[in-house]
Amino acid sequence: MSSQPSPDTFVAIDFETADTGRDSACAVALVRVEGARITQRVTRLIQPPRRTFEFTHIHGIRWRDVQDQPVFAQVWPELEPFLQGASFMVAHNASFDQGVLYACCSLARLEPPALPFACTMRLARQAWSLRPTRLPDLCRHLGIPLKHHDPASDAEACASAMIVLRKEGWGP
Repeated sequence: MSSQPSPDTFVAIDFETADTGRDSACAVALVRVEGARITQRVTRLIQPPRRTFEFTHIHGIRWRDVQDQPVFAQVWPELEPFLQGASFMVAHNASFDQGVLYACCSLARLEPPALPFACTMRLARQAWSLRPTRLPDLCRHLGIPLKHHDPASDAEACASAMIVLRKEGWGP
């Protein structure tokens, strides 16, 4: 992987959280795109800072699934190389995932990535006047398969949507 940013390289990211705290990441997936092709995928479970799980009914992850997993401070240094050479990161409802990333980096005393974020939710509204613009709505519109709230599926769907958006002249 090149360390120089390429405009054709980006990384989609999706977090699942255990509770309402932005620092409570319990799973993360990254999908790297180079030249309009998905080239790498990684998904990791994360032990959040608290044992409270308020969102198991959404994503199915429980404390017992993550109790023996590494904390974010151990996971992120392994994942950060996926960002080398990328020109931006993308997420669906990017303010959420960017907020989780920054809160987890802050808690771990790690420097957050300096890459800008793009948002497929906002771009889909601009490009296609799509409403509602939840990830399942976007995937249905584009014919992208999705297992919603599975971080690997969500990140891949977001990456695939961004590839389409960029082909149509939208996004960074």
